[in-house]
Amino acid sequence: MATHKLLLLPGDGIGPEVMAEVKRLIDWVNGQGIAKFETESGLVGGSSYDADKVSITDATMALAQASDAVIFGAVGGPKWADVPYEARPEAGLLRLRKDMALFANLRPAICYPALAESSSLKKDVVEGLDIMIVRELTGGVYFGEPKTITDLGNGQKRAIDTQVYDTYEIERISRVAFELARKRRNKMTSMEKHNVMKSGVLWKEVVTQVHAREYKDVQLEHQLADSGAMQLVRQPKQFDVIVTDNLFGDILSDIAAMLTGSLGMLPSASLGEVDQKTRKRKALYEPVHGSAPDIAGKGLANPVAMLTSFGMALRYSFDMGELADKLDQAIATVLAKGIRTGDIKSEGSTVVSTSQMGEAILKEVQALYA
Repeated sequence: MATHKLLLLPGDGIGPEVMAEVKRLIDWVNGQGIAKFETESGLVGGSSYDADKVSITDATMALAQASDAVIFGAVGGPKWADVPYEARPEAGLLRLRKDMALFANLRPAICYPALAESSSLKKDVVEGLDIMIVRELTGGVYFGEPKTITDLGNGQKRAIDTQVYDTYEIERISRVAFELARKRRNKMTSMEKHNVMKSGVLWKEVVTQVHAREYKDVQLEHQLADSGAMQLVRQPKQFDVIVTDNLFGDILSDIAAMLTGSLGMLPSASLGEVDQKTRKRKALYEPVHGSAPDIAGKGLANPVAMLTSFGMALRYSFDMGELADKLDQAIATVLAKGIRTGDIKSEGSTVVSTSQMGEAILKEVQALYA
């Protein structure tokens, strides 16, 4: 049995609490001989700054580069509001993404039947929702140059951010999305703004070319990003896989997240290129929620997003879809029984702590393997 190397980076706030539930699951999986995970832990974010005055050390980066996957918690909090900009907690995550060349961000938005009432939208609109947003993560307006603020005099300033995409960047992110669509409902929607942006013109052109050359079997549609945002709220279940750039992906994925009722329920994956020799790819998996310092250490955090982030690692790094399916089924069963953390509680539900939620989910996984 192959040994898979994991680097666990709990981070700050509720990160260590939710990561503890992943550790519990990993220990059981190892003990049962279902898989063999070798884990190391490191500091990132504010906890790394407290220890070493940087948001992530070179040594921890080396561990990340040598791992088969990084499992990441959350970073940040008011405690580190005044640290030097280059050492801010979020810089640790940005360095991981940059140095590991993680260009593809996968953000699923899944609405479990038991939580359909928690959404701000009508139940029939979101019940059974299962879409995947694929966001280009290392290009676009967030990284384009020039990026400046210029003093024009007379009390006036000019700010410039530059939207830049090369053909290869659009090709590789579209391939990730097409491959995912093939494994789902075989439909992909590309979103950009070709009506007003030259980068959108190129984006649509390149996605269309990749489709014609390599993925004719996948249904492809194009939508303007603003119209797509409207449709996400109006009729979200029309979508399967959505591919878009860094800026629009940032916005659209947060819209999709709130369709499900709670940020505490949603995982994400950030993937690099497939190595042609090893067939492996660098990858980092993290929950969408933040560090939530206001509830840290109180046992109130929802561990589901952290557990399902590990579930994404099982699917996309280790080809363990069966175990990932069982984890998803276990979570759905726990929710159907009315077991909730405080962020997703409803009338008649049983409110439990972080560790109790993790324990309940593990018991359901165990039952599925009994």
